[in-house]
Parts: sequence; C-alpha cells; structure tokens
Amino acid sequence: MYGLRKFLFVDPDLGMRIRFQKEYVAKIQDFFRTLTWWIVPCFVVKVTREFFRFSHIFQESIWRACVVFFASIMSWMYLTTIILSSCMLFNLVCNLQVIHFDDYGKLLEQDADPLVYLKEHLQLRHNLSKISHRFRMFLLLLFLSVTASQFAILLKTTAYSGPINFTNGGDIAVSSVVQVVGLVLCLHAAAKISHRAQNIASLASRWHALATCSTDSTYVNTPNSSGNLVPFPAHLFLRDFSESDLESLDSGSLHGSSHGTAQLASYMSSYHKRESLVLYLLANPGGITIFGWIVDRAFLNTILMLELTLVLFVLSKTVVIPAKTLVHSYIGFP
Repeated sequence: MYGLRKFLFVDPDLGMRIRFQKEYVAKIQDFFRTLTWWIVPCFVVKVTREFFRFSHIFQESIWRACVVFFASIMSWMYLTTIILSSCMLFNLVCNLQVIHFDDYGKLLEQDADPLVYLKEHLQLRHNLSKISHRFRMFLLLLFLSVTASQFAILLKTTAYSGPINFTNGGDIAVSSVVQVVGLVLCLHAAAKISHRAQNIASLASRWHALATCSTDSTYVNTPNSSGNLVPFPAHLFLRDFSESDLESLDSGSLHGSSHGTAQLASYMSSYHKRESLVLYLLANPGGITIFGWIVDRAFLNTILMLELTLVLFVLSKTVVIPAKTLVHSYIGFP
C-alpha cells in the first residue's frame, strides 16, 4: 500500500540514505536477530510439548499422529510468526526514527540557524504523527486482545482444581509468552521514541543557554552621552590606552555607537529566534500517541496499575482460602 521505504519512513533522498546506511542496516539486522531469538526457543518448547501430547493420545495410529502433529506445529508457527513479526515491525519503525532523533540532537550542537532546526523537527514530528496514525488501531487491539487472553488464562488456571503439568499447560505457557513478548516489544519501542522526542526540548534548552551565555560574555554595556547602554566588545576595555588613543576613540564614538546598536539588534534577533524555538519544542514534545494519549513512562505506569488491579481482582475471585483453614493455621491446630 505504501511501499517499503515509505512504510519504514526511510528518507527518500539518496544522500540521506547513504548517510544513515550503516545505522539502517544495523537496525534491520537486529530486527531479524530478535525475531529469531524469540521464535526458536518457543518453537522448541512447542515441539516438545506436542510430542509428549500426541505420544499419549494417538497410540494406535502413527501416521495419523504424525499428520496432526505437523499440522499443529505449522499452524502455531504461522500464527506466532505473524504476531511477533508485526510487533517487531513496529519496533523497527520506531528504532529507525531513533536514528534521526539522535542525529537531530547532534545537529543542535552546531551553531546553525534556528529555522533549520525548526524545519527538521517539523519533519520528525510529521513522521511520528504518521506512525501513530497507522499503528494506533493495531496497538489498541493488541493491548485489548492480549489483556483479555491473559486474564482468561489466569482465571481458568487459578480456578482449575486438577494438576497442571507440562502436557496440559505447556501450550498455554508458550502462547502467553509470545503474546506478552509482542506487547512488551511494542510498548518498549513506543516509550523509547517518545522519550527521545521529549528529550529534544532539554537539548534545545541547553543549546539556547550556551549560545546566550557565550554571546553575552563578548559584550560590555556602557552608557553613552544620552545615558543609554551601548554594547561594545569587551576586549577594548582590557587594553591600556594613551591620550591619543582616547582622543581617537572619542572622535569615533558616534560610529562605534551605531555599530554597537547594529550588533545589539542582531544579537536580540538571534536570541528571540532561539527562544521561540525552545518554547515551540516545550509545547510540542511529540511521541507515539494512541488517540491523543502519548505512550511514555507515565502511560506505562498507568497500564501497570490497571493490569495489577485486574490481576488482584481475578485472584480474589478464584484463590479463596476457607475461613476454617485460616483460623486453624493461625491458632496452630491441625
């Protein structure tokens, strides 16, 4: 629908692709490496569990057991690959944007025009807005489905009175691990890029402070004949002047005053540009959003408290200690 480069938000400009080629390749290799490291252990556990299960069920027909065994493994492998690859794809998109945010932080260390910084940040914010718009339904449905599935499993497991072993509980454990890992990968990537986007305002504030302090230290404000403060270079006041130098300096005071006023106007213009850029970055932190909610550390803490509340609610309905047993264990009677 979008094409691979547009979907991954790789800059279409050839120079930018060559500039970040090594970083892009490293992130894509990490994508396949992480996908493999999560699928292979789950695949081994799934195969072992299915082998024990079908060895107990189909003892009379070996061919039927083999066909059902391979069909079960292939269907599970297909579903697991789809779930993890989709979650890892969102993780890859966010990690590719981390490269550009890190480069933007390095760009702030240079003494460039604030308009250049503003245009670059507008492009980064546009990319994050597109990513949020394309993945918001996926993230929302993933969170709801995984939460509902995990609490259904918790409810059945805690309410089950029989023994739970590797044969009847291994499949549930593997499926739970796959779902939780996929959700964690998505939330980690979203929180990571949101943290990078919010950290830009801190970097810009530091750049503005350093530029302002370094500029102020090169000027000294002195009163002119009308009583107004005029900036002059500080190194002129660190020299020892003779009478002829002072006379020439007084004769050129008018020219120095106009030149100092021009320097002051240029300095104030640059100062206001930097200040407006910092205010813009503070008011527009950016990040991955789900229908307006920024996925950051505060959002993750809210999710954690919600999940913990639901877990305690389910456990209160299933894990119930009889009052008589509790009293006897407290008193010490058998």
